[in-house]
Amino acid sequence: MTMSRSRIYPLYTHAQIHERVLELGAQIAKEYEGKDLVVIGLLNGVYQFFSDLTRNTDLDFDVTFMQVASYGGGTESTGEVKILHDLDRSIRGRHALIVEDIVDTGLTLNKVRKLLLDRDPASLKICSLLDKPSRRRVQVPVDYVGFTIEDHFVVGYGLDLDGKYRNLPYVGIYNPA
Repeated sequence: MTMSRSRIYPLYTHAQIHERVLELGAQIAKEYEGKDLVVIGLLNGVYQFFSDLTRNTDLDFDVTFMQVASYGGGTESTGEVKILHDLDRSIRGRHALIVEDIVDTGLTLNKVRKLLLDRDPASLKICSLLDKPSRRRVQVPVDYVGFTIEDHFVVGYGLDLDGKYRNLPYVGIYNPA
């Protein structure tokens, strides 16, 4: 299958994303000032957003990752969430911030959130680059949102289709037609 960038229509430019990341970083730094914070990236799609967000959050904090999967190689969530790599440190008694690339059905974050709440953090919040509320099957609280989008399949800036397009510096709508 040959994939073409001509099927991708820009939604948010790199400059728009950068500006929003700076705003989110400032908001997070203000809220967590003086607190013991652990920032948790949900791999794989979050890597660009996570890197930019953590570089632009003026705080001392701990960084760790989880790897979860729910898409299985297509454009629709399978509804089954698999934890491929768990945290490598404890969050008990610490403030935890989950950083996600996109909240779609809510299934992935709901499972991750319940798992982490069972580990007794002082607080647990969620930051997502993109929020797609029209697709929500499970409600999850998203405390920090970069952009709210309509029901489009998006790629770029870490988001992918079968592992492709993650390297694009912008977020675009993928149109298979």
